[in-house]
Amino acid sequence: MSPERHPSAARFPLVGDEISVGGVPLTLLAARVGRTPFYAYDRALLKQRVEELRAVLPASIRLHYAMKANPMPALVAWMARWVDGLDVASGGELLGALDAGADPREISFAGPGKSEAELSQAVAAGILVNVESERELHLLAGLSRALGRPARVALRVNPDFELKSSGMRMGGGPKQFGIDAESVPAMLELTGRLGLAFEGFHIYSGSQNLRAEAICEAQTKSLALAVRLAAHAPAPVRSLNLGGGFGIPYFPGDTPLPTAPIGEHLRGIVHDAARVLPQAALVLELGRYLVGEAGVYVSRVVDRKVSRGQVFLVVDGGLHHHLSASGNFGQVIRKNYPLEIGNRMLGAARESASVVGPLCTPLDLLADRMELPEARPGDLVVVYQSGAYGASASPARFLSHPDVVEVLV
Repeated sequence: MSPERHPSAARFPLVGDEISVGGVPLTLLAARVGRTPFYAYDRALLKQRVEELRAVLPASIRLHYAMKANPMPALVAWMARWVDGLDVASGGELLGALDAGADPREISFAGPGKSEAELSQAVAAGILVNVESERELHLLAGLSRALGRPARVALRVNPDFELKSSGMRMGGGPKQFGIDAESVPAMLELTGRLGLAFEGFHIYSGSQNLRAEAICEAQTKSLALAVRLAAHAPAPVRSLNLGGGFGIPYFPGDTPLPTAPIGEHLRGIVHDAARVLPQAALVLELGRYLVGEAGVYVSRVVDRKVSRGQVFLVVDGGLHHHLSASGNFGQVIRKNYPLEIGNRMLGAARESASVVGPLCTPLDLLADRMELPEARPGDLVVVYQSGAYGASASPARFLSHPDVVEVLV
């Protein structure tokens, strides 16, 4: 009997002795891709995640995909078909969003340190800019005059609270993100004086959260903050981005985020917002939650070594392609991502083994003393939960190994 699989692994059904992605058995997919390592994203799972979420959210909630989670062009074009808008974090991502066919009216641009060239792109394209500083307001005013169209702006607010239990806190206290809540009234006055097209607020307090009650609390506080700030706005609030924060389970002990309570809570938020901000569309901005569980990273075992009794499986991929799985992308204590020998799922004897990459550093570790089927050179190692912050978040040029391939299946 094979051991119980991680919940994420169950999304990739077995075909005989191996997993499948998009209905394609792993060894056949590897042959189709032509080489390892590669990322594979299952388009049916991507669509399914959006549909599952829409089933519990109020119909009026606008669902945006945050491209920074995974900007692979084919994936972005696919996601653009199912979500209401895209959120970008650079001029390069903006071009990708436009290439994907997204409606410029439903593209927003957040991130500190936007260059003048990026802001010019945004004004020319007619997208919504989430303003993060007074400097950006003045630049946008000049660009609006030069391009003959007022910049569409929302103020990104650094709230006076944080998303409790979040993996990465992006609000509360001193932050490089957004404008401190107490400074927003003055910035709203300046926005009106500069003649910019004010549309609303972007309030993002944290990410990678698995506690529904924490997310609901942050949403309640975000609406209350937006209402207080709206009293100083030069125009009615037409857009309120409540951020996201939805997490996915990676490690033992993690439990999937229950979305039904969030959907029910948002019904109350929608009801209250209709009364106090009647012209405002409410937006959820999600990245990792929409794509993270739909992707796998696949590398091939090139060597099997035993060092003083410990088995090492050396594979042809590693931290240069998947920095987060190596534990070097924000983890305080390194934990193993869910991982399997994808072509030896049934019947093989099992052993404790460490999976390491080809780089000349001890940091290149994908699994540390994990119970796995006995593997040999040529076998395929699969890392789950790899649809977000994978290839684009990793130091691909480190030690000059070949780039990773990405495919949408």
